[in-house]
Amino acid sequence: MRLAAGIEYDGSRFHGWQTQPHARSVQACLEQALARVADHPLRVQCAGRTDTGVHASAQVVHFDSEARRTPRNWRLGANVNLPDDIALTWIRPVDDDFHARFGAIARAYRYVLLNRGSRSALLHRRVTWMHRPLDVARMNAAARALIGEHDFTSYRALGCQARSPVREIRRLELRRHGDFVVMDIEANAFLHHMVRNIIGVLAAIGRGDEDIEWAGEILARRDRARGGVTAPPDGLYLTRVDYPARFGLPTTPPPAFWENGDAG
Repeated sequence: MRLAAGIEYDGSRFHGWQTQPHARSVQACLEQALARVADHPLRVQCAGRTDTGVHASAQVVHFDSEARRTPRNWRLGANVNLPDDIALTWIRPVDDDFHARFGAIARAYRYVLLNRGSRSALLHRRVTWMHRPLDVARMNAAARALIGEHDFTSYRALGCQARSPVREIRRLELRRHGDFVVMDIEANAFLHHMVRNIIGVLAAIGRGDEDIEWAGEILARRDRARGGVTAPPDGLYLTRVDYPARFGLPTTPPPAFWENGDAG
């Protein structure tokens, strides 16, 4: 039986999603917890491999198991065995052709900036702090050059292993909620460090260090070495993964944090 599941996690204490020999990973913790419920070893495939320090409210995984458990028993059993910074939010059987990564048709991320003169002790490693004032109108004006299908070579990590740098950004919007600046971005897929490189460029424009046109100029260069800085991982959240409707998977709403002026 193949099962799909929704996972949320605080990435602060993980060295990314993928299992590593001598570092704590989300994948290893999840596989260990599910294996206890299944009573046999298993492997999980995720929708998107998040980096060290990156969070998720709606990661999607799939795995195969011969164990016969109800979705409720899978969920409760896994959560009992998971550490407190990972939770399984839903689980259900899916067709054998479902694949969490290759079957996804869209993904969405949220990046949260705390934009005030002092850092936050309560939100340490959950938001990125920038003390210099950000002009959100300038950032949105610059972001328009990135919407659509483009070669995002300038916005991906030098070590990115994707075969093609072409991606389609379908939505890119920034809003201010009091001291918080929130960026929501949706695309068919993302390159390594793509979101963090975009926010690094837009933040420089929002501070007035660069012109609004700079975001588009970087895109046209197709040269990562001439791009902007990579923003920290702390404020980045995977908030949605979309699949064809025939799989009948639940849609997880974005986290309520930083919505409607509410900081949590």
